[in-house]
Amino acid sequence: MLEPYKILWQGGTGELTEKKSRFIAQTHPVESEEEAAAFIESVRKQYWDARHHCFAYVCGDKDQIQRCSDDGEPSQTAGRPILDVILTSQVHNICLVVTRYFGGTLLGTGGLVRAYSGAAKEGLNNSRILEKYPGRLVKVGTDYAGIGKIQYILGQNQIPVLDSQYTENVEISAMIPEEKVKRVVSDITECTSGKAAVEIGEEEYFSVVDGEVWRGV
Repeated sequence: MLEPYKILWQGGTGELTEKKSRFIAQTHPVESEEEAAAFIESVRKQYWDARHHCFAYVCGDKDQIQRCSDDGEPSQTAGRPILDVILTSQVHNICLVVTRYFGGTLLGTGGLVRAYSGAAKEGLNNSRILEKYPGRLVKVGTDYAGIGKIQYILGQNQIPVLDSQYTENVEISAMIPEEKVKRVVSDITECTSGKAAVEIGEEEYFSVVDGEVWRGV
């Protein structure tokens, strides 16, 4: 059975300053180590005069690939804190780079951990996260007498109609979250006295973007 999970859909940037050191965080969606490496290199070129480009990335729906780097900062003060921010957020397929411009004052290990963690959180907060839900495409065929009842049931369950076809009868398609499929189908069957023809598709992922259902994103 599929489980809901979150991915980075659109990258973002965040920034903070600590004792004149400037920390710039950038996120980018990645699905492989090659994509992560390419993004990290692009950040290095963008901020070529910065002292450190610390990063972490995770790939896979279960974070099968996890990597991080302190890039010259004291061990465990940068890369690992960035990775911890990612893992705590439960966002998958993301690369997060925090660039540091040194301000002339040492921050100490505790200060570095707080600064890199804080910048990483700012970068995530300014990114667009997409949640993917398991569901099934359900097609319902009915006569005109039953369509209003079916639309009411879908509306009560906050399930948008993806498509409607009006001919001699009516066929509507809706993406129903997995945990609601049995109940909604049962309600449709009951309200139409078993006259509605219901076709249930295979389990798949879907997302809702600006009120619109996207399949397979």
